Amino acid sequence: MMLPPTPRVLFLRSLVGDIRAVSPVGRVIVVVDGGTVGGPFADDLAAVFRESGADTFRARLADFHNSRAYRTRLGPETEESYYRDSYDYVTLRRVLLDPFRLGGSAGFQTAAFDEERDQPVEARWLTAGQDAVLVVDGEFALRPTLRDAWNASILLVNALQETVYLDDARPLAHADHLVDDSEPELPLRVDRAL
Repeated sequence: MMLPPTPRVLFLRSLVGDIRAVSPVGRVIVVVDGGTVGGPFADDLAAVFRESGADTFRARLADFHNSRAYRTRLGPETEESYYRDSYDYVTLRRVLLDPFRLGGSAGFQTAAFDEERDQPVEARWLTAGQDAVLVVDGEFALRPTLRDAWNASILLVNALQETVYLDDARPLAHADHLVDDSEPELPLRVDRAL
């Protein structure tokens, strides 16, 4: 199904074209680092990948949290402890990123934890075609331990980010694509020099 050619869709088509120019075949994992507000951009990006015929899946880093008990085991959460302990990156890699990248009949999960209920979710294993695309969104996605997980990374420069993350990860320096989505109907590419 063709999406209406709005400025946003045209922008996203161009972005998908750039990503596909670097990774034309095989499984592709794209991350949208938009703090806690990157979901709508990632949803729209996934829709444009689907429009191009790609078998496309969505996941959110928010569905890979650690439990509240684990996050507060050393006391109340601080900005530093939230950055260090809020997400379960081992499970993220084990049940989503690594099996997705394997291809073939390897099953993967797009969620592992329900933060609101503070409990694991029931496993729902999925499979995908050899040229499938996975679009992930969430905060802290360009931290040093995750940078190698993505074929392409998009940083929404207008999203608020934790200072400890900016200092440790320097996402502006490591994102493949910088986007200002402060006006959702008219997203803009941002020059890296800014």
